[in-house]
Amino acid sequence: MVESLQQPATGPADSGEIERFDAIIIGAGVTGLYSLYRMRELGFTVQAFDDGGGVGGTWYWNRYPGCRFDSESYSYGYSFSEELLQEWDWKEHYSAQPENERYLNYVADKFDLRKHIRLNSRVTGATFDEEANCWEVRLEDGHRARGQFLITSVGILSSGYVPDFEGIHDFKGPWCHTGKWPAEGMDLAGKRVGVIGTGASGVQLITEIAKEVGHLTVFQRTANYCAPLRNGPIDDQTQQEIKSSYPDIFKKCMETPGSFMHQFDPRSAMSVSKEERHALYEELWQEGGFKKWLSNFYDVMLPGEANEDYAEFVRNKIRERVHDPVVAEKLVPKDHMFGSKRLPCESGYYEVYNQDNVLLVDVREAPIERITPKGVKTIEAEYELDVIIYATGFDAVTGSLAKLDIKGIGGKTLKDKFAGGPRTYMGVSSAGFPNLFTINAASVGNFVRAAEPLVDWVSEAMAHVRDHGHSRITATVEAEDAWVQHVNEDGAKVLRTQANSWFVGANIPGKARVLLTAPDTAPVMRAKRNAVSANGYEGFILE
Repeated sequence: MVESLQQPATGPADSGEIERFDAIIIGAGVTGLYSLYRMRELGFTVQAFDDGGGVGGTWYWNRYPGCRFDSESYSYGYSFSEELLQEWDWKEHYSAQPENERYLNYVADKFDLRKHIRLNSRVTGATFDEEANCWEVRLEDGHRARGQFLITSVGILSSGYVPDFEGIHDFKGPWCHTGKWPAEGMDLAGKRVGVIGTGASGVQLITEIAKEVGHLTVFQRTANYCAPLRNGPIDDQTQQEIKSSYPDIFKKCMETPGSFMHQFDPRSAMSVSKEERHALYEELWQEGGFKKWLSNFYDVMLPGEANEDYAEFVRNKIRERVHDPVVAEKLVPKDHMFGSKRLPCESGYYEVYNQDNVLLVDVREAPIERITPKGVKTIEAEYELDVIIYATGFDAVTGSLAKLDIKGIGGKTLKDKFAGGPRTYMGVSSAGFPNLFTINAASVGNFVRAAEPLVDWVSEAMAHVRDHGHSRITATVEAEDAWVQHVNEDGAKVLRTQANSWFVGANIPGKARVLLTAPDTAPVMRAKRNAVSANGYEGFILE
């Protein structure tokens, strides 16, 4: 397998001594960097550990061709510094990975965060010391550190999943997962390349590499509803308009269900004539990004007639773009509702299948039997390949936590506790794991917009513990049970639990099928957290 090249470890060499901090953060991506900034501002001594060779998290590891934002760049950046907002110029409406990584490095440098980050430092375990009321964190290189608080800023989509195909290590050529794309890149020009998976990462990757490969074989299990991104450069005038509009942009994001810039049309799709609703469909289709998803009639995102009406509209858009009607029907989703999975945005994806050197293989019709030394063998044929790329997604939310071997009171592991699904209070705290804040289990939607108020709340809770002379904060069993019941009962009603997606862990064999995030909108979650803190951290035990 091709691995990313990394720089030597950053930070003090392991001397056998245990470093001590008020707080330890695992991860130096979007939430990790802001957590560092916010906690330092509140006077905490803090250290972040990250297994990458640079900061950025998602935007460090996901270097595959075509990787970019699917929400507007200017809605994704941090809002805490007016100076930063005015200094940074986003080059595109939907920024690509290299620029996103540069942005996060710029933030780390501007706010002098690097001195608090130890890179190339893989955390292998964290254990709560019940007598000392602190967490001891162990690194792969033997380094150890202690902190009263432990914050997991490891992202909800950071634990890459590769199916356990028979013979996977027999393949003689290079292969990798999109989430661990090598920093030096992969030579695909003129090669026979196989891509397994057609989710959001696969759609972006396939569109880009189809321009240079000799032959491309795409192995598709599930067809997705994909919509045009309609990206473009930001000119100077638009740049100035954006910079003068940041207060309005962020206000709009804070008011919407997923913290995006788009608000649903309050009308029912079925309350207007077919001509009128299809006129709106067409208008939205010409717009960029998620507008066609999140600015639509509100009931398009509810199971029922409106959802199916728009789904068929999108299916027909797909059919119009693919020349071969047989191939087109394979690319048309028929087994899940529109919006029950996150909408992949694309820039020429469907046209790829009009190329003579591209072959689509439906692995539901002909499942993959094994990986061979020469390529991929389905039950019908063997496909000889020079390179295999797994765009097979992630073990969302709990996968990254399980790898950390977190042990709470009595040595109980978070992995075991979460085996049937996350057991938390509001996603941030779990009974029996004092002073642990699972930020990655509580953030969803437009991640920066959702993460900033979440990190603010966690930081303020930590300050409350410190300023009131407490040593521990942990969720009560009763509050946790009530939250889990809420997630299960109300989660069953939301659209994103209706498909076999990462939202419910259905993409991982053997994983319990439960909603992995809150069923509530972002404004509702902020209100719930604020009510909890306003009521003296109701649902928590402060000791």
